[in-house]
Amino acid sequence: LIADRRGGIGVCGWILVSLSFLLVLITFPISIWACIKVIREYERAVVFRLGRILSKKAKGPGLIFIIPWTDTFVKVDLRTVTCSIPPQEILTKDAVTTQVDGVVYYRIHSAVSAVANITDVHSATSLLAQTTLRNVLGTQSLAQLLAGREETAHDIQTILDSATEHWGIKVARVEIKDVRIPVSMQRAMAAEAEAAQEAKAKVVAAEGEMKASKALKQASIVLAESPAGLQLRYLQTLTTLAAENNSTIVFPLPINMLESLWQKNRGG
Repeated sequence: LIADRRGGIGVCGWILVSLSFLLVLITFPISIWACIKVIREYERAVVFRLGRILSKKAKGPGLIFIIPWTDTFVKVDLRTVTCSIPPQEILTKDAVTTQVDGVVYYRIHSAVSAVANITDVHSATSLLAQTTLRNVLGTQSLAQLLAGREETAHDIQTILDSATEHWGIKVARVEIKDVRIPVSMQRAMAAEAEAAQEAKAKVVAAEGEMKASKALKQASIVLAESPAGLQLRYLQTLTTLAAENNSTIVFPLPINMLESLWQKNRGG
């Protein structure tokens, strides 16, 4: 890596630096305003002296001293950057076309590597995030994509963090914001889910009918053993109907009661 190379500026370089420093002393105190730079708390400065990085460590925050005409510097922002991944057309493993977008949170942890090892670190990270999103989601089915967003985001984060390490980038978090599928696929999935729910409802209703029939069978056995209990059940039903609705009620009399009355009248 360029940031890891070592080497001096040579004899000619030191002569130029000495001349520049001499000019600073001659034009002092006017030149002091060109020599002192202020670096904010969240910034670091990568200083180049005659085209070479002055040290392997960035300078700042606070005041830094540079020599005009021989030194240049580049400011690097160390704050977390939010990179929005635009919607990507993805063909899943089960041949379903989807649109997926996301967001990547990253920060620069090595200002020297971010300046010396890549031209535009932010643009490169954004393009790499888009490519990685397409590659990872292309190996999954639609069901895996919809059910395992967190696992997919973690896999993308791991790949990005490993690929951008030599750029001085630390990927903090990756989130998949939205998954868009075609309208026809949405309707098919909705119909499938509705059919599954109806099948479950029919199974539950059938189980309820079976349990109710078993309970009625047991109740009929109990009532058959006690004829008086059947009469009491009739009277209880009549009381319940009379309390709810004040209307004419046709109440069926048991046949055995009519037979007993007929036998009494015949005997008399």
